[in-house]
Order: sequence, then C-alpha cells, then structure tokens
Amino acid sequence: MSRRAFQLTTALTLLTALTVSSAQARTESVRARTEPAQARTKPARDISRDTLAADDGWAATRGGTSGGARADDSHVFTVTDRAGLVRALDGGSATPKIIKIAGAVDANTDDEGRSLDCADYATDGYRADRYLAAYDPRTWGGAKPSGPQEEARKASAARQAERVELPVGPNTTIVGLGKSAVLKGGSLHVENADNVIIRNLELRDAYDCFPAWQPNTGGLGDWKTAYDNIWLRGATHVWIDHVTASDKGHPDAKEPTRFGRNYLRHDGLLDITNASDLVTVSWSRFADHDKAMLIGNGDTATGDRGKLRVTLHHNEFESVVQRAPRVRFGQVHLYNNRYVVPGDVHDYRYSIGVSTESAVYAENNAFTTPGHVEAADLVKSWNGSALHAKGSLFNGYPVDLLAINNAYNSGSERDLTGDVGWVPASHGRVDGAARADHDVQRGAGAGRIR
Repeated sequence: MSRRAFQLTTALTLLTALTVSSAQARTESVRARTEPAQARTKPARDISRDTLAADDGWAATRGGTSGGARADDSHVFTVTDRAGLVRALDGGSATPKIIKIAGAVDANTDDEGRSLDCADYATDGYRADRYLAAYDPRTWGGAKPSGPQEEARKASAARQAERVELPVGPNTTIVGLGKSAVLKGGSLHVENADNVIIRNLELRDAYDCFPAWQPNTGGLGDWKTAYDNIWLRGATHVWIDHVTASDKGHPDAKEPTRFGRNYLRHDGLLDITNASDLVTVSWSRFADHDKAMLIGNGDTATGDRGKLRVTLHHNEFESVVQRAPRVRFGQVHLYNNRYVVPGDVHDYRYSIGVSTESAVYAENNAFTTPGHVEAADLVKSWNGSALHAKGSLFNGYPVDLLAINNAYNSGSERDLTGDVGWVPASHGRVDGAARADHDVQRGAGAGRIR
C-alpha cells in the first residue's frame, strides 16, 4: 500500500469511529432525558433495621436499643392510614415489628378513613359554649368543675382518646419513609415497653378538642390538655431520632383567651415520665409550642429516683416557650443542642428547667434570642440544687449559665452548685457549640437522615 493510500485509510477509520462515538453519545443523552428520574438517582437507604450505636447516650447502655430489627418479614408493615397503623401496632404487642409510615396518616379518622372533627366526638350534650358558661370563675368560683357539662366533657374526651392514643409495644421500630412521612393528630404512647425506636417522622398537632379548666392551677387557674405527640410512661431503652414535633396546623399562640388564660389545645411534644429510663433523643426538631419536654412529672414521684436517665443531643428547640426540657430526678446529658427564640415570641419563659433532685449535665449548647431575652432567662429552678453547665454560647458569645443564674436569680431560689454527682460516660463526640449550632440547623428533623 502506498503512503498516501495508508493515510487515507487511517483518516476514514478515525472518521468512522468519531461518527459512531457521536451517535452513541446522542443516544445516551436521549436515554438520560427519557429514563425515569428514580432510575438515575441513588435509592434511599433502608433505615428500618438500624440499631442505636453502642456509645450513643443512655439508650445505648445496658443491652442497647434495637427496636424491631429482629422482626421477620411477616411483621414488616408499610402503612398509609390510621387503620393500617392500628393493625400494625397490634395493640402494643411485644412481637418484634417494623412499621413504615408512607405519606400522611391522620389519627382523627374513622375506620373507613373519613375525617373526624371535634363535633364528631362530642357526646352527652357537650358544647364548648355551655362548658364555658357553666364554669366561668365569675359565677362558678374557684371550685373544681363538676356537673353535667364536666361529665359530658369527660365522655367526649374519652371518645377522642380512643381514636388518637396509639399504643406502641416493646421491640418496635416506627420509621417514616422518605422526606414527607407525617402522623397528624396522633399521640404515640410508649407505656411500660422496652426497646423502641421512632425515627424520621413528623408528628403534628396532637389537638385536644376538650381541654379541662383547673381553677387552682398556678394561682390564676389554667387549661389542662390531654395529648403529647410522644409520651414515654414507664418506658425503657427508647431511641427517638430525626423526628419533627410541633403544633403545625393549630398553634396554641393563635388560640383565644378563656377565663383570662390561653385556651391551650396541646400538652407536651415529648414527655418522659413515670420512671421511664435509658432514653436517647437525637437530631430532632421541637418547634412552635408552649411546653416542649417534661422529664419527670411530679416533685413527690420518688419512685423516679435512679430512673429518668436521658441523653438529648443535636436537637433544635425553636419557638418553644418553656420545658426544653424541665427535669425532675433524672440524670440528663444535654449536649450540642440548638435553641432559637424568634423576635416575635414575647411569652418566652425559660429553656432549661432545674427541678427536684434533677442532675442536668449541660455542655456546648447554643442559644439565639432577641434583645428582650437575657442569658439569665435561659435557666429556671424550682427546688433544684445543681446544674453542670459549660461551653454554652449566647448570641454567639461564651456564657457561664450557672454563674449568671446564681447572680440574677438568687432572690427566689438558692444558688445552684455545679456538681451534679455524675459525669456522662456514653456519648459520641461533643463538638463546640458553634459547630453544633451550624450542624443542627442543617441536619435536625424528619427527612434529613443521611
């Protein structure tokens, strides 16, 4: 072959290869545009059999927390409505189970899925206007409500409770699927149950249709409501992670005033009471609420001694008026949490409540508040004696919460000591407050598990 013929042959070969390559590229481009998006994206990680890491707080100790990780395939459920959720919960049975919530589940629905409102629960002649008229302190006085309207309120409340209180048994994992799993209007009850995991779920608006008037509460009287988004009562080894809990839909701040008090419709976002123990709450968001989290429910509940051991880390408390948390008796490790009080919240009371025999070990938490909230407002003590607090940031500046509390609040309470009698041993890395503030803002709440 001549040199010129060889050059022509080589050129034709290269041209053919380039043409084929270009055609393949066009084909792949068209395929990429026409294939379903889910075929090109990485599938979501299945978190339903995750267990708590060995060093992740109190719930990781004494055997750890695995929830329903050992469930067989016949006890793995995907639910899309209240009826399916109730069937999967199986009355709080101890059988290992995994319950995946897909989309929005409304607890205020009947067995056929039809929506229920307060009028559907009212019975025996209960009417809110009649109740208010019957027990107006100006005519009723300071006695505890009694009589037909109070009895009708109790009966109506029982009808709602039958719908919205959902028992969670031992060895159970409840997870939300994806980024939009919601339980609306429900109250998850983990009562006398061991080994429970609740993750990646938004819990919204546990709305009480029938609040009760208590004339002597707090001196001026107050409204008592029934439902917490999650209530741990005598529960052990519980891991709550990446949940979002709020009053979304019916914020109490927008409720009217009745008998001179805010007509509350919600209780706690998460309450941990009645000798519950070995609990870890992580990477969760608590928002737009009055009383967020109660740990220990009474000064005289001496059976809680040695219990109520709780770890709270990398959680966000935003637009929360009080109880973030309020603690009685428990050894509570409170680290790397983010507190935000917006400027339009004018009824803020406190964040950390130090009550009877509590032992709160707080480190490296960040607080952001408007000008009318001072560092001395962040801690409130009722019969408390100790608070270990270090590494706190207040509006970006280091602050000694213990020293400020003792300097500004000593007029009504005895000074707190920094020795709480214990040092946390089970926990992950404790970051500086500024780093935690940034990470929690980006990563806490439902739909954000990486």
